[in-house]
Amino acid sequence: MKKKIFLRSILGFPLGLAIGYLITIIISVIWAEGYYSPCMPELIDIMGNEIRAVLLQSFLYGVLGAVFAGCSVIWELECWGIVKQTGIYFLIVSVVMMPIAYISYWMEHSVKGILSYFGVFVFIFAVIWAVEYAIAKHNVKKMNETLYGKQDE
Repeated sequence: MKKKIFLRSILGFPLGLAIGYLITIIISVIWAEGYYSPCMPELIDIMGNEIRAVLLQSFLYGVLGAVFAGCSVIWELECWGIVKQTGIYFLIVSVVMMPIAYISYWMEHSVKGILSYFGVFVFIFAVIWAVEYAIAKHNVKKMNETLYGKQDE
């Protein structure tokens, strides 16, 4: 299990980096009026220059990817129920995501900003969870139909 977590985390780091940069490209296309905006201006100010800000944010993208990928083994623990899996997974990714979002200035640095960002995070998490649950339920139904269909023959 530890080996699986480690390997997934190692593979998740570059995936997090790639997804992070894809997001900055999409955001730049939508809001940056023809310019590439690799990170928030506040992060650049805090870090002293753009390259330091981009390096920090890139590392943080990788950390997010590693954590999300490493935590994916939680969904394979058949001895845990879906509620426990969801709760533990959500707790871990929230504890990592929220400070990274704060450090990176992806949220306004106020109580309202933190609560708003967390609300969006919870909403996105819930939508993805519901879609994944529906897909899994459909797959189980198909397997049961196949299994029961073969037994009738």
